[in-house]
Amino acid sequence: MLCLSSLSVALALTLVPGSAGALKDGECEVCVSFLNKFYQSLKDNNVNFNSADIEKAIVKTCKDAKGKENRFCYYIGATSDAATKIINEVSKPLSYHAPVEKICEKLKKKDSQICELKYDKQLDLTTVDLKKLKVKDLKKILEEWGESCKGCAEKSDFIRKITELMPKYAPAAARARTDL
Repeated sequence: MLCLSSLSVALALTLVPGSAGALKDGECEVCVSFLNKFYQSLKDNNVNFNSADIEKAIVKTCKDAKGKENRFCYYIGATSDAATKIINEVSKPLSYHAPVEKICEKLKKKDSQICELKYDKQLDLTTVDLKKLKVKDLKKILEEWGESCKGCAEKSDFIRKITELMPKYAPAAARARTDL
């Protein structure tokens, strides 16, 4: 009798929907962020919510994507050099306004790499000491701004270039640095 009741409890627990497939906090960071921005842009631009139009819009948006967002686009097949095409796993659910988190859950089941993407930690240019950063990090700052440092051979060259461009790309940080 005891065996039967414990078996029924075990069966009941397996049938209760759990949060095994649900995303944890911070998981699929790039997917959720990118798709939220994309969905908002669709609504703002009054795009017709059908799969074909959404697919075209994703491909167009992905052409301008950089960094981790470009990698996400590659994984879903929205870039020209992508090996797989699971873009319909995004466009179809978006066409009937499925929550972005649910779309990312399904994408995670198809390709776990999608949820392994995380944004790089942003540097606070108002307080960071540029002299203590590695050249790699200084190059990354310039790359994020869409700039390069031709002829830069030493760390001081990169620091000079960043300081020169800071008022254009990070005016608040530039003001904070002059106030110091």
